[in-house]
Amino acid sequence: MSTKKQKNGNTIFFENAPRITSFAAVCGSKESAGILGNYADITLQDDMYGESTFEKAECKMLATAISLAIEKGGYREKDIDVLLSGDLLNQIISASFAARDFNFPFLGVYNACSTMSEAMLLGAAFVNAGYIKRAVAATGSHFASAERQYRYPLELGCTRPPQAQWTVTGAGGCVISDGDKGIKIVNGTMGKVCDYGVTDVNNMGAAMAPAAADTILQHFKDTGTDPTDYDLILTGDLGALGSRIVKDLTWEKGFDISANHVDCGEIVYKVIEMEFQGGSGAGCSATVLNSYILTKMSSGLYKRVLFAATGALLSTVSSGQGESIPCISHAVQLEV
Repeated sequence: MSTKKQKNGNTIFFENAPRITSFAAVCGSKESAGILGNYADITLQDDMYGESTFEKAECKMLATAISLAIEKGGYREKDIDVLLSGDLLNQIISASFAARDFNFPFLGVYNACSTMSEAMLLGAAFVNAGYIKRAVAATGSHFASAERQYRYPLELGCTRPPQAQWTVTGAGGCVISDGDKGIKIVNGTMGKVCDYGVTDVNNMGAAMAPAAADTILQHFKDTGTDPTDYDLILTGDLGALGSRIVKDLTWEKGFDISANHVDCGEIVYKVIEMEFQGGSGAGCSATVLNSYILTKMSSGLYKRVLFAATGALLSTVSSGQGESIPCISHAVQLEV
């Protein structure tokens, strides 16, 4: 194995080509009515998932996605060297509590809704360097648990403004391995925190779009690629409004991504008009990527995908104190 390390700008190049060798996703009842219903490993009829609280249901979804990803790859627990996972809840309790079910090391990570791409980037870096052979990257979210943490208790029945997105109930994970089979993780672009002064906690798309644009443009610069080099430029959970904004921001810098840009939040629900701007949450990109997208890559429909999940790094405390919303995006380049 080569020990040479390569980095250009904010992008790390993985010359030993760590691979996604298996993946799995679990999604809620609303989500299964859309595209995920045909590709997720488990679709829930009851979003409580047989548990007594929404938080326990979120934890169970995440643990299930991790277990399925390991099982589908033909692995056992002893074959996994580390779990990299996080979620949206305080102290990342879904990931931490899910990790109790497994007998391998756990590294908790948090970058809000960009946690999936962050975990994949870190897992690929560990495997590429030869420190470990296999890592699991996973995350998830639940509409009800996120709503009562970041906004209002569901019992209040608050009216949702038209700029609001719907937190996806779902979880996804993948096994990243050494070897020569599976979907390559070619490189990873580390994002910078961007804050354009948005203070509306319901307007996540507008808050996160500048961070997505910044990382995508940095990736193009570091790798010498442009939009035509990708079958798909996949953002995480910008929704309909954020998707339009990121296309405008990249176009202003000379890159037209409109022909092949897709946002997970924009496609996750069957009728987006019913969901205002579409989906959000850490589970949004995790479920779409680890069901529909990676399945299509495995079948050869997509050859090269740039996956740039996005995260809003706010808390109820910072919002209550009048702070704006800092955001981030990390990207990984995937190839068959």
